[in-house]
Amino acid sequence: MDEIISALLSEDATPQDFASVRLPESYRGAVVRKEDTGMFEGMASADKDPRKSLHLQDVPVPLPSAGEALIAVMASSVNYNTVWSSIFEPLPTFGFLERYARLSPAAARHDLPYHVLGSDLAGVVLRTGPGVNRWKPGDRVVAHCLSVELESAEGHDDTMLDPEQRIWGFETNFGGLAQLALVKSNQLMPKPEHLSWEEAAAPGLVNSTAYRQLVSRNGAGMKQGDNVLVWGASGGLGSYATQLALAGGANPICVVSSPQKADICRSMGAEAIIDRNAEGYRFWKDEQTQDPKEWKRFGKRIRELTGGEDVDIVFEHPGRETFGASVYVTRKGGTVVTCASTSGFKHEYDNRYLWMSLKRIVGSHFANYREAWEANRLVAKGKIHPTLSKTYALEDTGQAAYEVHRNLHQGKVGVLCLAPEEGLGVRDEAMRAKHIDAINRFREGSAQTS
Repeated sequence: MDEIISALLSEDATPQDFASVRLPESYRGAVVRKEDTGMFEGMASADKDPRKSLHLQDVPVPLPSAGEALIAVMASSVNYNTVWSSIFEPLPTFGFLERYARLSPAAARHDLPYHVLGSDLAGVVLRTGPGVNRWKPGDRVVAHCLSVELESAEGHDDTMLDPEQRIWGFETNFGGLAQLALVKSNQLMPKPEHLSWEEAAAPGLVNSTAYRQLVSRNGAGMKQGDNVLVWGASGGLGSYATQLALAGGANPICVVSSPQKADICRSMGAEAIIDRNAEGYRFWKDEQTQDPKEWKRFGKRIRELTGGEDVDIVFEHPGRETFGASVYVTRKGGTVVTCASTSGFKHEYDNRYLWMSLKRIVGSHFANYREAWEANRLVAKGKIHPTLSKTYALEDTGQAAYEVHRNLHQGKVGVLCLAPEEGLGVRDEAMRAKHIDAINRFREGSAQTS
């Protein structure tokens, strides 16, 4: 691994240097183990601790098959799917790997007694398999996490509809929370060169997810002037939704849970902010009963901030806790666009407010390659900025996942893999200087919160 690191840190390394570097027999990755899948049985989700289930382990190096690339991972980040994998919810991810293994001999490599997690990376191409023409060793890349086969007609209009669509590092093995990672070549995108490795690794999954939800025709199709309610607006997903709304001429109404998180939204340029804890919203009377009076109070507060208008779009991802309120406050003919469900998968809402007011619920799951490419292009142009608040070493991935699980973070939590320290990998210093305040925003907000 030392030879790889030496090439990675050298500004003079050529594509040939990377192509000829010797691959090690093994590498270190953050894994969950099949033998541990029952360790949290009977425990409430909130009590499950990723620090007990995530391990740093040496694993064999997988060589790229047709259409694949082996990446030296400089940095990665933690997404909520890493939390789900680490607490084995809603079910252990080894079932995904077993089903994938039945697809082909190449897919069979993924069915192992360990699962290398991680759905983001920034790094350098080391090897490519047969049929890869666009990318070569030495290319500096980020990865989006959609893995598709595209052997069925359904996926050729929108690859998210491919019957064999999977989320890399969650439903496949060899993810990005590791020194090396195996990806399909059509997951790769150019690294934004004004960002460090850890900053470049942060946007991937969440920025692309937010782009599809809000901007794409496959999501809400946001337009200029739309009022957009963003739950968790300073968090890993919501912070990108807030930026996309602002960049697209919409008006985000940012829902947060503390004054510090409200300040972060203001620093992004948002003006309409609701601190739900300070204002005491309780949408559930108890575990079985929602409180429509709280929906109405929430809707009234939104109209105070928008000059009397209801929201055109609700950017939904908390799920059970907020979904009833989301449906209620959406304007007549408006859209609730939903992904994830971090507070629970079983949603309840009053359907009268949906059908009688002609509202829509749109399900959205990650993004296709085109959407991810466009989202990354906005980052490269400095229109959208990384929301990285804190960075951990690879051996501390469990602690990083713990913080995301407990909502102790702002924005995204990064992980250094082969990068020996933060701040490396910047090539466009002029672009960086132009956007440095926005780049540093979440680190400063995290320091204030802690």
